[in-house]
Amino acid sequence: MSLVRAYKPEDLDALRSMHARQGFDYGFPDVEDETFLGKLVLEDDGVRMAALLRLTAEAYFLHDPQAGTPAKRWSNFLLLHEEMRRRARASGLEDVYCWIPPEVPPRRPLPEKRRPRGFERKLEMLGWQSCRWRCYTRKTAP
Repeated sequence: MSLVRAYKPEDLDALRSMHARQGFDYGFPDVEDETFLGKLVLEDDGVRMAALLRLTAEAYFLHDPQAGTPAKRWSNFLLLHEEMRRRARASGLEDVYCWIPPEVPPRRPLPEKRRPRGFERKLEMLGWQSCRWRCYTRKTAP
């Protein structure tokens, strides 16, 4: 019979083993980190599954596209970006997600050695990475 229960530290080896057998190209998460708000395991003759819920944040950027020159807007963005990055880190956040709306022109497909253009290139210069995983989102309300 299957049972869902809270994670216990003694489950760690089973979770590490499952992660290794899945063969995914990302490191095993630090499940003891306090940013994990939810940790559940499913037992069925041993621990067979786990679901982990880690705190993260979504970034929104609002600006007046007609205020100042593009260079001034970029300079102001850099100031705002760095201060928000510091605050996110100080709050214990490991990462922040940013979705670019469809109205912002996407970067054009470029040969691998060329850099992306526009705002996406600027985000990459600041350390942002384009996700290789497809993104799904769901509101937490029913």
